[in-house]
Amino acid sequence: MATTGTDMSRMREMNQLSIVSALRGNPPSTVTELAGRAGLSRPAVDVLVRGLVADGWAEVEEPGASSVVGRPARRYRFRATAGHVLGIDIGVHKILVMLSDLEGRLVRTVRRPADPEAPPEARLAAVDGVIDEALRGADMTPADIWAVTVGVTGPVDASGRTTLFTPLPGWHTTDPAAHLADRFSCPVQVENDCKLAAVAERWNGVAQDADDIVYLLAGLRTGAGLILDGTLRRGHGGAAGEIGALKAVRWLSAPEHLQSCPGVPATAAPGEAAAWVFQAAREGDRDARAAVRRYTRDLAVGVAALVLALDPQVVVYGGGFSRSADVVLDPLRRELTKHCLRMPELRASTLGDESVALGAVRLALDEVDSRLLSDGLAAPTAPRR
Repeated sequence: MATTGTDMSRMREMNQLSIVSALRGNPPSTVTELAGRAGLSRPAVDVLVRGLVADGWAEVEEPGASSVVGRPARRYRFRATAGHVLGIDIGVHKILVMLSDLEGRLVRTVRRPADPEAPPEARLAAVDGVIDEALRGADMTPADIWAVTVGVTGPVDASGRTTLFTPLPGWHTTDPAAHLADRFSCPVQVENDCKLAAVAERWNGVAQDADDIVYLLAGLRTGAGLILDGTLRRGHGGAAGEIGALKAVRWLSAPEHLQSCPGVPATAAPGEAAAWVFQAAREGDRDARAAVRRYTRDLAVGVAALVLALDPQVVVYGGGFSRSADVVLDPLRRELTKHCLRMPELRASTLGDESVALGAVRLALDEVDSRLLSDGLAAPTAPRR
């Protein structure tokens, strides 16, 4: 069969993509090094990488002073600033926007408080304001963004909506993807916050060595995100991991043990009450330690159900309460030991409340990679001066 011009063009695109893959995540590399990683001949790589430089996907690193006799080999690096992505966490109490280059390096992070009772229009307007602040601070416009991922509270269906449940007032009728599509010409996707946090832990958190992960979002609300065989699991309708909806597992009532602990200041808000209890338990207060035990006992019921069903390598304790993992993990481990056939590793998140936005950045980068593989490499926008 004769090879057509289309076949040759597609083969060249795929070879260029293999060079881009060999450049990304690696230090500046010579043609010989790139040829070894990509499995292509050195002459072919030399031509391909020059084309990538001309198109704006790669750049030459000028050699510095060297004691080596002769001309040093030219090195190339991926131009991570060819495009940017946004990861957005629309929470009950905060809005967090992260702007990242194509290597996942954060360029700008903007966090602003949110009104828990704000109606959808006001919350979306607040999101717009935080996005504008992030882009303005990086001297960018929506046209510079190649993908956007939004994290929200509640199960997200195929349409990007939270029709089953969400604590955000009126949010079940809101379409955040459509709202942002009016501003961005790039793909916009919406995902559940717990699932995004699980993605972040495997990307840049405490579960980078694991393929089977249960992420536990622990705070005034309790939820879970699941990664199995290295893949984020959403379920048929986006509700995978929402075991807290089953009242028998007692996730809904577990935080009440902290809020009702004797000695908690009467003026303390729910989140402040939990922090007070954890600190008192850390200092040896008997009532506070008892409250933490009751909390972990209820928490363990749902965690054990997930562990028995999925047999994960790691359970990550994350969310707002993860700041007090030092007083929670030991009693939680003791409770889980009573129920689980095989105990997974129990690890405390180090990402704090940035995990959702970071997971959103990762999914946005995955979207860019997916489009590059399917559409090929068009020349990116010229860099700003």
